[in-house]
Amino acid sequence: MDDRALLCACPGCHLLFAPAAQGRYRAVPRRYLHAPAFRMSAADWDELQIPVRTAFFFHNSALGHAVAFYPSPAGATESLLPIPAWERILAANPELPGAEPDVEALLIDRGAGTDRAGAFVCHLVPISACYELVGLVRLHWKGFSGGEEAWAAIDGFFAELVRQGQAVPYEPGGDDRGGGRS
Repeated sequence: MDDRALLCACPGCHLLFAPAAQGRYRAVPRRYLHAPAFRMSAADWDELQIPVRTAFFFHNSALGHAVAFYPSPAGATESLLPIPAWERILAANPELPGAEPDVEALLIDRGAGTDRAGAFVCHLVPISACYELVGLVRLHWKGFSGGEEAWAAIDGFFAELVRQGQAVPYEPGGDDRGGGRS
């Protein structure tokens, strides 16, 4: 925790070190959920000041608040997160379980590769999955727009998250304005 670095996210290390970590280390969980009915609008996204299609959000316990990053060809890029806007989005999606601080993230994608093109989908994932996506972008991105190979890798990554994750059930009558919680 002191270095704010991932040392290992494998199940063996989780079992070995989690019980004895005493705050020095935090085990990365293996929980994968997705919220296909995530309520968020393009205006909400713009208010978060995220200039790309995908970003991940997690509670940074060293800072005491949520932070936002997005994958880029240069690596994980931090975006200044307007906390009131983020809290409003979270409140609009009360069905979404909270992420464990520092080790789980809410990964939001505009869903360009789905049958709900342009709709936002939120995934609760281990933080290591977010950095896996960052690695895919760094590995495959070409030029200004990324290229077909990069977008195929990104869309494949999100398709796999949906396949391996469990859907978060949403109650009818939630916030219908298109805004959302993550």
